[in-house]
Amino acid sequence: MSVCGRKPLKDNTFPSEQPGPRRIMPLVQAVEFLAVTVSAVYGILLATRKEMDFIGLVSVAFIVAFGGGTLRDLFLDRHPLFWIEHGHYPVIVFAMALVGAFVPGLLMKLERSLTIPDALGLALFSVVGTSIALDSQVPLFVAAMIGVITGTFGGVIADVVCNEVPTLFRPATTLYATCSFVGAWVYLGCRHVSVPDQYSMLFGAAAVFTLRMIAIRRNWRLPGGKPTTGS
Repeated sequence: MSVCGRKPLKDNTFPSEQPGPRRIMPLVQAVEFLAVTVSAVYGILLATRKEMDFIGLVSVAFIVAFGGGTLRDLFLDRHPLFWIEHGHYPVIVFAMALVGAFVPGLLMKLERSLTIPDALGLALFSVVGTSIALDSQVPLFVAAMIGVITGTFGGVIADVVCNEVPTLFRPATTLYATCSFVGAWVYLGCRHVSVPDQYSMLFGAAAVFTLRMIAIRRNWRLPGGKPTTGS
């Protein structure tokens, strides 16, 4: 049978649901690399806010940069883990933390803009996680959930290490996982209608980032719960 005039392929999936061709893999890796670096910046700034030493900067940067993607790879049974396969990732994050340790004054100034690298990391990891999950032949809803896990759980683990209630779980916090989930579906929708993958990822990431920044600015929250101090 066909849906919307399209004929299914031999494995009963549609062209837009097929694993991405090898030619787009450099794109996915490029976005993943950008997500790692941006998330590392957020981790370094978060550790600076907590007045941690160099070991703390490295640890939190590693957790934020690699936590969500590691959980994604474990769920999808992908080996080796992405940061082991791409061994330059941890080297670069380590170097960033080393530089940060020598310019604490600059970090203190940038710490005021903590929400920007957080939102960028959330956006980029969300679409990368969704893309990788979809190419692993999981159902669409599961792919979106894997995207959310990839985008959010590095920050969740880092908040726990920093002795804070994770932003994701704070009562009535501004929209966070919701932004990731919406952006994942924007990406999936674009890919389903055969939008080129680079534009699908761009639209999905832009949706996450824009929604997250608006939510912070306008204090958008999900119904239920009471605002907590510092959320």
